Amino acid sequence: MSAELIELSNALAQATERAATSTVAIHTEARGSSSGVVWRTGVIVTAEHALRRDEEIQATLPDGRVVAATLTGRDPSTDLAVLKCAEASQAVSAFGDAGTLKPGHLTLVVGRTRASGPVAALAAVSLVTAERRSWTGASLAPYIRLDVGLQPTAVGGAVTDAQGRTIGIATPRFARFGAIAVPAPTVDRVVETLLKKGRIPRGYLGVGLQPVRLPDALRQSLQRNQKTAAIVLEVEPEGPAQKAGLVIGDILISMAGQPIAQLEDIHSQLHGEAIGKPVSLKFLRGGALQETSLLVGERSHGGE
Repeated sequence: MSAELIELSNALAQATERAATSTVAIHTEARGSSSGVVWRTGVIVTAEHALRRDEEIQATLPDGRVVAATLTGRDPSTDLAVLKCAEASQAVSAFGDAGTLKPGHLTLVVGRTRASGPVAALAAVSLVTAERRSWTGASLAPYIRLDVGLQPTAVGGAVTDAQGRTIGIATPRFARFGAIAVPAPTVDRVVETLLKKGRIPRGYLGVGLQPVRLPDALRQSLQRNQKTAAIVLEVEPEGPAQKAGLVIGDILISMAGQPIAQLEDIHSQLHGEAIGKPVSLKFLRGGALQETSLLVGERSHGGE
């Protein structure tokens, strides 16, 4: 092995050792575990989808102790869950700027198993975009895709840059191939909100919707490429949609200037930042195109 490779290998091992001081194993069952990161003193962040239940959660700390952790809240839209654990005292020592990453940069995903200690995976950055919203509407800025297949024990682990600084949380969600790093600014925002409220506010329109196929002649008259839209099947009394004048049978074709072809096109715009703000809706009623402005409400139950 050449001197350069030995130097790189040693540097990766040292970076793993540094990052591992703030990673824990999270387990809720007799077997198996995922990883978590002590984001702040007494606060652990992990991957929401890997947290199998809300109670009887345990964390294996870097010193080997197994301690109890309590769930503060979940945010499936960013695949993050926040736990409180008083014994988790060694938080991340340095955060990196995810915005400086470029395709080809090397990162490490560092996690921890409940029995064997730290685990690490070398991951090349395969894609970086300034911002991308998941289909749930959550903003990931920047969106960082990693060319690595995560072992279950590493899910929820720390993604670190070449200097060993934590830039995010690793999850296989929101990427068809490989994994992504949920960037530190997004994690900070979710942690802050969940610690204060225990939940992430979501916008809603107050309607029940179903995809519907548009006749070809109607699509041509609208100069619309999308073959489907969303038909209103239910309108909540005194909800945002009713106040805006929508009725059962209306067909929503665009929202905030973006075409609606499937329900995800609406979900993606009902993020927390939209609550209380007006949004333009174009819809069909009796075949005639109409437009209204709707004030996005805050979701407290199911429905769009």
